Amino acid sequence: MMRAKNLLGKAVVTFTGACAFVAVAAVVWIMGTIVWGGHRSITWAFLTQAPSNGMTEGGIFPAIVGTFMLVLIMSLVGVPVGTITAVYLSEYVDRQSKVAQIIRFAVNTLAGIPAIVFGLFGLGFFVNFTGKGMDHLFSPTGTLHWAQPNILWASLTLALLTLPVVIVSVEEAIKTVPRDLREASLALGVTKWQTIWRVVLPNSMGGILTGAILAVSRGAGEVAPILFTGAAYFLPHLPKSVSDQFMELGYHLYIMTTQSTDVEKTLPIQYATTLVLLMLTFALNFSAIFMRYRLRKRRVFA
Repeated sequence: MMRAKNLLGKAVVTFTGACAFVAVAAVVWIMGTIVWGGHRSITWAFLTQAPSNGMTEGGIFPAIVGTFMLVLIMSLVGVPVGTITAVYLSEYVDRQSKVAQIIRFAVNTLAGIPAIVFGLFGLGFFVNFTGKGMDHLFSPTGTLHWAQPNILWASLTLALLTLPVVIVSVEEAIKTVPRDLREASLALGVTKWQTIWRVVLPNSMGGILTGAILAVSRGAGEVAPILFTGAAYFLPHLPKSVSDQFMELGYHLYIMTTQSTDVEKTLPIQYATTLVLLMLTFALNFSAIFMRYRLRKRRVFA
């Protein structure tokens, strides 16, 4: 009997280790293929010039800037809103109350909606409803300024898409803050909001940055939500304001792989664009990881 249990245990360990190896090997294989196929095409001109000649020549600089602005605005909107929602669910409302159940049901529903549906919602609500309303108020002459796809509407659409990730991450981080710290703060006569601001949020900063990292990773690679809300097929200049359309690396890659008249000719550019997109995403993620590490280190030695 003991021998059978030992054999079963070894089989389980072997099987789980093999699954882990397959997962790691798949990531290494994909990354290696992308690096091998795109590293020759990454030059200074490729990174700093605009595309030309039907996007088969030139660079991807407008797409890099557009992607960075998109992710930045998305994070500036989505992370604070998600953090505030998580604080409300954790600190202000009873977990079993109807309000909390409705909010959590809405968050779970958002997490399960396909990305293309967010794009259609952004087109209907932000572009056609909000944008037209703003133009009606601020532009009586009828000039379309906000009632058209632009980087602001695309960023807000992606913020909605990544909102459930931020809420869940921050809420779980807030739950790890010991109840004793809250009670000690309240016992000193501090208000509930001051306790949250000075005790709960600083101790949850790692979870907040984790939510930001996950949001950036999710939003930077999404193409479907920005198809109708802001991304441009070909725009060889930088957006001058948040009301302008923009190029984006993921959409640029999608166009070259599906609409190009010579896929083989653009294949090195596709690999290079994918590599740049991954590098940009990793850079944003590592920045948030470094900030989280510094905050944790500061709290340890404080």
